Amino acid sequence: MNNNPNDPLHGVTLEKVINKLVEFYGWDELGKKININCFNFDPSVKSSLKFLRKTYWARLKVEKLYIKTFVKIEEKEAEVVESK
Repeated sequence: MNNNPNDPLHGVTLEKVINKLVEFYGWDELGKKININCFNFDPSVKSSLKFLRKTYWARLKVEKLYIKTFVKIEEKEAEVVESK
């Protein structure tokens, strides 16, 4: 995550990313979408944070899923509001 205000993850903590994804998908579905042990075996936010902070490739997958799930939805909602 860089410090660019145009970055969709600017100001969003990794913990918030995980919590929103878990709230939206649940641990089971999240583990299917991103097959990493911290999501599939005894998952918790704490263990996920520890793993993702150390494992760059896994963090990138989580961040991409967050953007795909939430940022794209927000953009589509904004387009609908603007077209009215």
